[in-house]
Amino acid sequence: MRIVIAEDSVLLRAGLTRILIDAGEDIVATVGDAEELITVVARHQPDLAVVDVRMPPTNTDDGIRAALQIRERWPQVAILVLSQYVEERYATDLLARDTSSVGYLLKDRIADVSEFLGAVRRVGEGGTALDPEVVAQLLARSRRRDPLERLSPRETEVLALMAEGRTNPAIARQLVVSDKAVEKHVGNIFLKLDLPPATDDHRRVLAVLRWLEG
Repeated sequence: MRIVIAEDSVLLRAGLTRILIDAGEDIVATVGDAEELITVVARHQPDLAVVDVRMPPTNTDDGIRAALQIRERWPQVAILVLSQYVEERYATDLLARDTSSVGYLLKDRIADVSEFLGAVRRVGEGGTALDPEVVAQLLARSRRRDPLERLSPRETEVLALMAEGRTNPAIARQLVVSDKAVEKHVGNIFLKLDLPPATDDHRRVLAVLRWLEG
């Protein structure tokens, strides 16, 4: 495969390059920041880009944002993301549209060379390679959202209006139902979202936060 490596650590970049060359892969470019990554991908159109999440220029999420841009502009380029730890939002963004030709590994996993090479080849061939810890955290995140699925369609409508800051009487007018019906829906929402008895205002805030998280 023709591979581009984007990693700001000089030692790790050199190590990845040596591992992949020894395995018979063709390293067409290595870069140390996200802007260079976009440039070399545009120039070389590689089969695979190995990308660190946190890179210059800001050393925050530049690498993963570049990877998402590559997925958008050059969907034929496979992406293998490397990260120091699991960043759920970025993993979700990366997998949101298509799980083919994509991988997300923790850097600790690179220590097992055969496992790393297996992931590189699997992603390059159109498959998926997800670190077990990534899978575990994404599943945990999914379970945290389960309470929202307990809500009925009407309760979901009520919660959405609560999120807009509307009072119970305002919700009743919007849905053309009685105040008592809204109170019942709100009570059911608190129950289904596992919100313990407290002041109504406090529970409303917590319910809205659950809605926004979901």
